[in-house]
Amino acid sequence: MKVNNVELVISAVRPEQYPGDFLPEFALAGRSNVGKSSFINRMIGRKSMARISSKPGKTQTLNFYKIEESIYFVDVPGYGFAKVSKSEREAWGRMIETYITMREQLKAVIQIVDLRHPPTQDDIMMYDFLKHHEIPCVIIATKADKIPKGKWQKHLKVTKEGLDIEEGDEVILFSSETGLGKDQVWAALNARR
Repeated sequence: MKVNNVELVISAVRPEQYPGDFLPEFALAGRSNVGKSSFINRMIGRKSMARISSKPGKTQTLNFYKIEESIYFVDVPGYGFAKVSKSEREAWGRMIETYITMREQLKAVIQIVDLRHPPTQDDIMMYDFLKHHEIPCVIIATKADKIPKGKWQKHLKVTKEGLDIEEGDEVILFSSETGLGKDQVWAALNARR
């Protein structure tokens, strides 16, 4: 998909702030610092639409990016080691849970994991949460460019086994650096609209 038109419509914290135009939405979930912003920027062909931070935990709201007037990417706060207080993390958790479980426009969650490492406990909990609530998901195994091509399948196997991927759930190799997997991701999302 060639993207010409993107805008950050709103950074929301409550359901009444969510956009009301009923376009399909895809939420991006992943550990703090896993590369969600880089993923968004690669998918939409922009250098800095989604702000990339070296400091984990930068995203603290639900950021609604409208793409081509036809879909939204919704960047949610990263989970894991963000240096924020326990009460703040719990508030984020409630905000994310409310959005993911209640939002009718949500078509799937794009869960981003780091191909270089086995899934973390947080990655596993997120995948289990999505399965428990019967929310469709697409798993993106990013940072493929950091691993020799000959080892991709081995790492993919570790990812699939670590998350205990259910049959029918797609795991896509991705690189924000090279664009590997971009077309496959668009195809997977278009199939879920």
